[in-house]
Amino acid sequence: MQKITLKRFNNSGNIIKRNVHYTIDYENLLNAAQFEAASAEDGSYLIIAGAGTGKTRTLVYRLARLIETGYDPQSILLLTFTRKAAREMMNRSSLLLDERCEKISGGTFHSFANLTLRKYAKSLGLSSGFTILDQGDSEDVVNLLRNQMKLVTTGKRFPLKQTLIKIFSLAVNTGKTIGEIVEQEYPHFRDDLDKIFELHKGYIAYKYQNNLLDYDDLLIFLLRFLNEDSLPARKLREGIRFVMVDEYQDTNHLQAEITRGLAGNNNVMVVGDDAQSIYAFRGASFQNIMDFPKLFPDTKIIKLEENYRSTPEILNFTNRIYQAAIQKYDKELFSRRETGELPAIIAAPNVEMQAKFIVERVLDLREEGISLEDIAILFRSSYFSFELEIELQKANIPFVKVGGMRFLETAHIKDILAFLRIALNPKDVISWYRILLLHEGIGPKTAQKILTALESGQISIEADPERSENNLVTEKLYPLFKLIYTLHKKKMRPSEMAELVIEYYYPIFMDKYYDDYKKRKKDIDTFQNITQRYERLDTLISDMAIEPPIDSVSELGEEDKNEELLTLSTIHSAKGLEWHSVFIMHAVDGFFPSSRAAESLDAMEEERRLMYVAATRAKKNLFITYPMNIYDRESGTTLSKPSRFISTITPDLAAGFLLE
Repeated sequence: MQKITLKRFNNSGNIIKRNVHYTIDYENLLNAAQFEAASAEDGSYLIIAGAGTGKTRTLVYRLARLIETGYDPQSILLLTFTRKAAREMMNRSSLLLDERCEKISGGTFHSFANLTLRKYAKSLGLSSGFTILDQGDSEDVVNLLRNQMKLVTTGKRFPLKQTLIKIFSLAVNTGKTIGEIVEQEYPHFRDDLDKIFELHKGYIAYKYQNNLLDYDDLLIFLLRFLNEDSLPARKLREGIRFVMVDEYQDTNHLQAEITRGLAGNNNVMVVGDDAQSIYAFRGASFQNIMDFPKLFPDTKIIKLEENYRSTPEILNFTNRIYQAAIQKYDKELFSRRETGELPAIIAAPNVEMQAKFIVERVLDLREEGISLEDIAILFRSSYFSFELEIELQKANIPFVKVGGMRFLETAHIKDILAFLRIALNPKDVISWYRILLLHEGIGPKTAQKILTALESGQISIEADPERSENNLVTEKLYPLFKLIYTLHKKKMRPSEMAELVIEYYYPIFMDKYYDDYKKRKKDIDTFQNITQRYERLDTLISDMAIEPPIDSVSELGEEDKNEELLTLSTIHSAKGLEWHSVFIMHAVDGFFPSSRAAESLDAMEEERRLMYVAATRAKKNLFITYPMNIYDRESGTTLSKPSRFISTITPDLAAGFLLE
């Protein structure tokens, strides 16, 4: 047990002395840099945590130490990018100390915003019963408005709904104007700027009229609230003594402003790694982590450099890759692990031979006792692996490919959620539109008539449809309105509501929309299982919109769960993970880095960070492959060059091999 005398200043500037008896031997359980970070209290701190350096462990110990020092757990705010990360840190700190750690305020930026806005809705002129639009819903709203405003004309291209939402979102999250985003990312639409502005104005008005907020609105309204001088806003700020932000390199402009708004007392610690900032396409800003010391001028920088994941050989290789970065925090990762093999760079004659080599090497590793689950093949873009997938199938090697459509983005799950969303918010026009169009004989025109009748009050789900005299409530639609009336009026658990919806939806789902309904039915079963966890419908809907419970969703069937699977993944999807043996394939200039990255220095630097992230996933073996010849339909077979990130690697850092 440690006994430490703390000296702190109170608000009057007087020193307060008190003895703290720590039950945890923090200093001996952490390395020197980790302990410095974990024992930090008042002030602003930037923790540069290199890959595999025990970042989560450090944060967990800091949470425990702050509570053991005597601070109120509810005065500590931990912001992460996934709910799973926040839950893991609080669980681990509880196991380390005690159940007080479970009272820490923790979650994602969006979940914290959701809770705050619902609590202080009146202060912001919002209704606490607002519905959250996910990306697909936002796109549907834009598409509806785009058609109503007759912005799509024959013979002239206009941005798709997905493109428009991306433009609007990037403008919000980067702090740029819509005009700047269009000019930089979509210059071919510059002549449509006036129409895009008009549509954006209509989109904002539509959300306000229908009590809807999208993901970006959650952050916008939170920041607006934090910057208020109102009593509720002051109360919130004063209740937070310590702010901790994980993965700060992935924050966007808006999240950086929120961090500043929350840390009014400058007691803020952000943790991240500039070398792993790879999400610019989502609006994340590399400059946030570089400029943090400017945002908080008295920032103390602590670097975690001892790596517990990889061999010294892999770290020497990755250090060299990032050494050439133009803007960075200088750090040199090192390891006390035993030495291993040099990373291998393999030049294959062509794409097919590259795939065959990877398959053969995977089989060799399997024979050496390495489980397929501890091997990953990483690539810059998803289509790079197509040839490899064919070879894996020929060799009968089971694999899972990470990426593609997410569970809650599938049409059949969104259909079921639409029913539940209406039960929660009868004004949710997009959900009404979606479920009306599921019914045979109901097209856009009829659906719009029904929506108009609902908006004017001619049809109301508050009244039993049996007593409705509106001719739009036809015999065909009566069961639908009866279902919605029941969901809205009767007090039921979310699982009971979901059961009624699925019972109604299943004949539509099975007979009309999906040939592979048997396979998709497993998704519906999974969703039904998820609803069992919830007591309140609003919590279920909010969680589904903000962040799906990823630990409950598997793309594998029940019969496959115990099967050993090789991982194929994009580098973006692999961040934060690790494997015994890692292959980075198709490391060809023009592909990795991409040819488009050559247009921008910032983009090229992010490509370098992608290579760094990929290489630091490996614990023991690292293989980088590239084809020397690439076939293209237009230009035929062309000679390729290895990625510029590996072309200057010297023999002392990697072993080179040429396949014949």
